[in-house]
Amino acid sequence: MIGRSGNPALNDKTFEEARPSSGQAQMTLGGTVNKAFITLIILLGGAFSAWMMYFNGENVFPYMVGGAIAGFVLALIVSFRPTAAPYLVPVYAIAEGVFLGALSANYESLYNGITLQAALLTIAVFFALLLVYRTGVIKVNNKFRLGVLAATGGVALVYLLSFGLGMFGVNVPYLHDNSLIGIGISVVIVIIAALNLVLDFNFIENGVQQGAPRYMEWYGAFGLMVTLVWLYVEMLRLLSKLWSRN
Repeated sequence: MIGRSGNPALNDKTFEEARPSSGQAQMTLGGTVNKAFITLIILLGGAFSAWMMYFNGENVFPYMVGGAIAGFVLALIVSFRPTAAPYLVPVYAIAEGVFLGALSANYESLYNGITLQAALLTIAVFFALLLVYRTGVIKVNNKFRLGVLAATGGVALVYLLSFGLGMFGVNVPYLHDNSLIGIGISVVIVIIAALNLVLDFNFIENGVQQGAPRYMEWYGAFGLMVTLVWLYVEMLRLLSKLWSRN
């Protein structure tokens, strides 16, 4: 059985239900990497467009909200309909790119240089975790998977609670402030997001070994992008807390 990923876009049943028919092209690691790069380029294009609009004086808040909502809806559709991944993942990348571009521009206007730092840290963490995974420093066993899955679920519940209470003017203590505890919470969340990359690498590798159909390359790229977007946003949040203390 393929191991469970902490990424909700990549779960046990996905590859188990996606069995290629006779003669159908199969998923490859190289193909998944190529799709991931294509998705990233599309995302960066959307982000650059929103970034330029912001610094040209346009109100990008509607684009940020629209991108976030569209990205969430598309992510749900792709998660439940992996066969739609080749068609919807590029659209998802555009929506998430617009969201990230507007969000990044807003942070950049407050803390000059923060987006470059967040991007470089995200890239560094990605390659560091890839190296750690490929060299076998971290063993992806059931305990590791369940631990990361539980931690990821806990973070999701906290954010949902924060969003719900925020609608009534109630703030979750420490989650959004720049106190030492608040910074510590952000560090923990960044670590949890980073560990999801290890599960994603393992899950994609197992999917290739299971002989999943070719369209799952787009789905694997989508899963990686979901984690990278989350990691980048958490990097921005952590850095903004650190910068605001200066």
